[in-house]
Order: sequence, then structure tokens, then C-alpha cells
Amino acid sequence: MPAEEILVDARGHRCPVPTLRLRRALEDAPAGARVRLLADDPLARIDVPHFAAEAGFELLERGEEAGVLSFLVSKG
Repeated sequence: MPAEEILVDARGHRCPVPTLRLRRALEDAPAGARVRLLADDPLARIDVPHFAAEAGFELLERGEEAGVLSFLVSKG
């Protein structure tokens, strides 16, 4: 059974705020946690995957619906 998701809603904020909030949530989360980030800044499409790769987190999925970007990141 997958771990419960931690939701970080950063809609309405411009980058780098969504990525900074994601980083903080992942740092505070236990090992194995999954964090879902919601953002509506188009730059998050670039910033979030780059951050995840640089920081050693796994980007499990990404999507977009009605202008809202969604990223699911695992702490491993």
C-alpha cells in the first residue's frame, strides 16, 4: 500500500516559491514519503523536475489539468 501523500498547494505563487515549499515538505517528511505539489506557475514545469534530480528525489508523476501543474515526488 503506497504511503499517504503530503499535499503542498503552491497555487498563486511564482517560482521559486513552489519549489522551496516542496523542498521544505520533503525535508520534513519521513523516509519513503510522497509529496504532491500543486502549482500554477509555468516555470514549475522546469524547476520542479530539475530540483528533484539535483536533490536526489524521484519524480513519480507529473500532470496538468485546467492550468494546474501536479507533481508527485518520492523521498525514497
